[in-house]
Amino acid sequence: MSRPTRICLVGASGLVGTALIAACVGRTDIRLVAVARRELPLPRGATMEVLLAEPEHWADAIAAARPDVVVCALGTTRAKAGGDEAAFRAVDQDLVLACAGWAVEAGARQFIVVSSIGADPHARNFYLRVKGETEAALARTGQARLDILQPSLLLGPRAERRPAEAVGRALAFLGPLLLHGGARRFRPIHGSTLAEVILALAHQKARGRFVHDHDGMLRVLRRHAFERSLGAGEAVD
Repeated sequence: MSRPTRICLVGASGLVGTALIAACVGRTDIRLVAVARRELPLPRGATMEVLLAEPEHWADAIAAARPDVVVCALGTTRAKAGGDEAAFRAVDQDLVLACAGWAVEAGARQFIVVSSIGADPHARNFYLRVKGETEAALARTGQARLDILQPSLLLGPRAERRPAEAVGRALAFLGPLLLHGGARRFRPIHGSTLAEVILALAHQKARGRFVHDHDGMLRVLRRHAFERSLGAGEAVD
């Protein structure tokens, strides 16, 4: 039996991070280690490590996790940053890029980051411009494999309420009816589904840079399910 894939998670307290923690409960093929600033509420049955450190010490924490894969689910909002663009960049750009560099230093073979649909370094929208600049800079951090996830609205329980939540719930029902063709990439996705995408990607070994929009993420899940079915068939044979 092969050893479990070691995943180091940064951004564990948000929607995606908590969904990933929940998705790892009971899995023997994954060893999850979270790096966080404070204690995390863990779901029943979770068997994982949480390394507590301030961001300036995350390089040491990520190294201590001995990761095969680093997952970066960091993110804030301009509202949380008090409208301060520099404070927003400090998390969504500077800290993300720092984590990518620390992942390389720790010997991780893969870096998976949650970005946003519409990310573009030339976008007029500040949020999308920062995301696009970050994606472009990540390509220069020396990752053996870089996976960029570009979800639209994320559905699921959050610690805080956001105005877009009502829109997201409506699109969850209307998306399949209204969002077709090129607009399919704007379909919302549930945090738990995104967590399964991350775990599926963590088993991929090909090198390179990969960008996944809504349909791309669903293809990842279908491919992983197919590969697992082939593996199960070989085991039976």
